[in-house]
Formats: sequence, structure tokens, C-alpha cells
Amino acid sequence: MIQFILNNQIIKTSANTGVTLLDFIREYQQLKGTKIGCREGDCGACTVLVGTSNGDNVIYQTITSCISPLGNANGKHIVTVEGINLPKELNTVQKAMTDNYATQCGFCTPGFVVSMTGYALESNNSTTCNDAISGNICRCTGYKSIEKAGFEIEEKLQQKDDNHKIEWLIKEGFIPNYFETIPNKLKELQPKVFEKTGTKVANGTDIYVRYADKMAEEDVHLLVDKTALKGISFSEGICTLGANTTVTEIADNKKLQTLFPKLKQFLKLVSSEQIRNMGTIGGNFVNASPIGDMSIFFLALNSTLTIQKEVGSERQIPFQEFHQNYKVYDLQEDEILKEISFKVPQANQHFNFEKVSKRTHLDIASVNSAGLISVENGTISEAHISLGGVAAIPKYLYKTNEFLKGELIVSETIHLAEKIMQSEISPISDVRGTSDYKRLLARQLFFAHFLKLFPNDVELDKMITL
Repeated sequence: MIQFILNNQIIKTSANTGVTLLDFIREYQQLKGTKIGCREGDCGACTVLVGTSNGDNVIYQTITSCISPLGNANGKHIVTVEGINLPKELNTVQKAMTDNYATQCGFCTPGFVVSMTGYALESNNSTTCNDAISGNICRCTGYKSIEKAGFEIEEKLQQKDDNHKIEWLIKEGFIPNYFETIPNKLKELQPKVFEKTGTKVANGTDIYVRYADKMAEEDVHLLVDKTALKGISFSEGICTLGANTTVTEIADNKKLQTLFPKLKQFLKLVSSEQIRNMGTIGGNFVNASPIGDMSIFFLALNSTLTIQKEVGSERQIPFQEFHQNYKVYDLQEDEILKEISFKVPQANQHFNFEKVSKRTHLDIASVNSAGLISVENGTISEAHISLGGVAAIPKYLYKTNEFLKGELIVSETIHLAEKIMQSEISPISDVRGTSDYKRLLARQLFFAHFLKLFPNDVELDKMITL
């Protein structure tokens, strides 16, 4: 039986683990504040908070409940907009929205309120309130009034006591009193241990977009709470990430931020706050999209995959060999991705990530690319460049990378390398652009790596006119 806390109520249910959390909230519990919008994780109207026990504390994150399996709520605290209402007055976030006239039709408002409350519950507000609502869409207000509400919330939170966060937030009217009782209540739960049968699902950010109704009626093999698939570790110059590591966990890791100074800037281009909180790297790899952002990112790091059989034996393969054809990859039915590892970049290695999409944020790439370039005495000693959206699989540029080895970093070299790159790719025309357009984007992003990483050595005008 699934056990979790929904707002201030302990839930014990035998509902199918594959039912969406959104449908359970609305249809089984009749809490209608969480709205049905796109059912694809894009609009944010269905946003809820998920609280996970961490010792004596609870860590809260926003997710889109329309593409989250109910089973992943097991042992957690789920908070809907009803769960942050105060008994007799608007809470601080709701009041900021009202005072700034930040709502019109009101359909999207619960999602915004929940996302802003999630921002208030963060231990360390390293981003902005408006970053926190990056996955919430409003079709009425033009956003300026919502932004003003966000600025007002940020100003109030400058006084937050992070040592007594929950008490302070209750006192300032952000959340109701019952939040103080949640850590102990979570410890009392006896969450179900799920059977290892059915379709394998981590957090569902891809498979539930396409097959939510199908998943609701089938057995689902949930992977997200498997401790062996979690964590980021560093040992002997190797970084290892469990397959269940989320994009948010990567972005927030201090060591990775040191290794990749623009990490947060890169990963802000990957989906929205809610989806980054949910989406796992293993799920992104197995999704096998030719434009999977994290696949492109880790291909350029020359990574290694560890694949594990259910019975425990393991094998390792270069990540470049994992994707074999469109939506075809090297993983048997009795296997799961365990982890991905890569050598920690050294001082002479330079990394960059680029993405072009119809919208800058909260969109799927037309073409994306990453590159890791090693340089010794002005000469490229090693190159690992990847491109997405230009082939049936996330493309590792074998010939281009081989050509660059031993070459000087000069405009002439990059110009010649781009010609080889064009011979390796085979983009098709689709809703994200024509084949010619994607070739042009591939050229621009390929040049961008060198222009950004080596601005004193290459000149755009010269590369174009050669």
C-alpha cells in the first residue's frame, strides 16, 4: 500500500502506482486547486511540492504532477495549493499576487503560488523567485505583474532565518502551522516496497508525456528511490553520477560548479525548474532523443556508462556506443543504467555547451552541442565534440574530433574542421527546422565553442570568409 502525506493528511492507498499524481489529487481526493493544463509538464498549472525527509528536516521541490507517477509520492510529503492556505487569510505569496494584480482568469494562479512557495522553502535562495516560476505559463497577464509579486517575495525573504526556516516562514505567513509536524509524521510512515515488474520508470518526464493513460493501467517498475542509483561522487580524478541524479542535483553540486564555472548557466537552458527537479540523467539517456540535452552534455565529457543486470553483474561501455539508432540503445530488458562517469577536467581542458531552440528557455532544442577541448602549447591534444538534432542519435563527431588532434587553434583549422563536421551529420527537416537550417545551426554552434573558449586565437569573420 502506498503511504504518503498529502497536505496535512496521511494517505494510505492501494491505487495503481502508475496513476498520475495529478489524477490522484483531483479525482481520488477531490482537490481541484491543482489544475489540468497541458498534461505534458510544460504549463505548470499542475505544480505541487514534494517534500523528502532528510534527517530531522524536509527538503521541498516543485514538480509537475501531470507526468509524475503516484508511486513516486511514496514516503513523501505532497503539498497542493490547498495545503499552503492559511485558516483565515491569504498567505504571503497569495497576498503578493493579489496586491500586484498578478492574476486574471486565475487558471494558472495555483501553480504560480505553489512554485513561489517552493522558492520560499528553499534552504538557500541562490536563484531568483522568477527563476522558480520558469515552468509556469500565464496567457493573460503579460507576466510583469507576476514579476512584481516575485520581487516583493524576494524582498521579504531577505530577512529569512535559515537556521529556523520553517518557524520563520510560519511566523511570516508563508505556510501554515502543520509544516512543523511533517518531519516526525514522515518518520512514522511505512512506505511500500514495490515489485520489480512492469515498465521501468524513474520520474516519468518523458514516458508520461506519451503514455500516461497506458501507465495508469499497467504495473510500473519504479526506479527513483533506488539508493544504488543515486549520488555524485569524486574519487581518483573520476566523477561518478548515479543514473537517478537529477539535473537540479547536478546544477547545485558545488564541486561540479567549480569544475564547470558556467554550469548553472548551461543547465538553465534545460527545460524548467519543475522538470529539472524531476528529470534524471539515466532517463534522459534511455529516452534516446537525438536532441537530449544531457546526452549531448555527457558525450562531450567522453563518459563511460555502467550497466547493471537485475541480478547484479555489471558491464561498462563508452557512452558514445550506447545509442545505436533512432530510439535504439545498448540495454537489455534485464538491465538498467547504474551510473555514468567521466574524468575530472584539468586546467588545460575547456568545456562549453550551446543550445538553440524556438524559445530560449523551456523548449526542446533545434540543435544543441557540447565540446571539451584539451590544449597544450596552443595545440589541440584532444577533442570531444557532440551535436544533437543532426542525426538519428545524439551525435559524437568521431572524424571531426580526430582531425582536430594535433592541430593549432587558429581560424583556418576550425574552418576545415567544420567542413568535416558537415560531412558527418545528416539532419532531416521537421517541425524544429529544415535540414539546411540545422546545418547552419550546427556550423554556428561549432564555431561558438572556439569563439567562446579561445577568443584570442580565432576570428569569426576569418572563419566565415575562408
